[in-house]
Amino acid sequence: MDAIRTENLTKKYNLGWRKGRFLALEKLNLRIPEGEVYGLLGPNGSGKSTTLKCILDLITPTEGAAWIFGVPATKVESRLHVGFLPENPYFYRYLTGGETLEFYGQLCGIRGAALHRRIEELIELVGLAKARDRRLAGYSKGMLQRIGLAQALIHDPRLLLLDEPTAGVDPIGSRDIRDLILRLKQMGKTVLLSSHLLAQVQDVCDRIGVLNLGQMILEGDVDQLISDQRRLSFTVEGLPAGGRGQIEQAAQAAGAKVVGVEHPQTTLETLFLDAVRQDKRGAGEHD
Repeated sequence: MDAIRTENLTKKYNLGWRKGRFLALEKLNLRIPEGEVYGLLGPNGSGKSTTLKCILDLITPTEGAAWIFGVPATKVESRLHVGFLPENPYFYRYLTGGETLEFYGQLCGIRGAALHRRIEELIELVGLAKARDRRLAGYSKGMLQRIGLAQALIHDPRLLLLDEPTAGVDPIGSRDIRDLILRLKQMGKTVLLSSHLLAQVQDVCDRIGVLNLGQMILEGDVDQLISDQRRLSFTVEGLPAGGRGQIEQAAQAAGAKVVGVEHPQTTLETLFLDAVRQDKRGAGEHD
């Protein structure tokens, strides 16, 4: 079953008297099966947030339609099993983390012991146990994003829509959020993730779609899209000094061309994360 389906979803904004209309989204056809993590990528202004808002019926599309678990997005019941984290969530900053989740839980109709158990589960899940009783005014950007994820999960939804969930978060907090998305996938949740940061979604998404100027310009499985079928890479260990020449000769004899020989490199992100994690001096909560 498709968790999300859109047909010819289009949104045009009026720019005012004699200024015409701005095409934010054009004839988007999207299908996301239940249980999949889908990354909606694109530069700023490409139509990502517009897509999410049309699916949630927060804005009315000019043309086309959307369905959530087979229910038209225009019906309130389509959103009963949906959690949403906007790009810039607004919270009552005088509330603590626990009080925030209690507020949203009550809005979703959860009460009593069931709500308190759910709050404890989510506080632990998003790694905010030590900040449970701290007011949100004292939360960092990364902590606010994590409490935002917790509020989106408070009613145990089947589908999560996350708009730039790692925006403004440092590398450690960004990795934590990605790990959390992977855990949600293991729990059987469907996730539609919007981002313009390609590296941040590569490890978590099953499929991606790339939007530009309101149109889908590329879509497919992540592994297939990033695989360079023109090249084949071999990694060897313990190669003796004279072995390199023999391997290059064997490759040339087979009709192949050696285009580069180099030591594998890590990424700056991995280097940074490893250095921080190996530093044993006081590990408090981070962004």
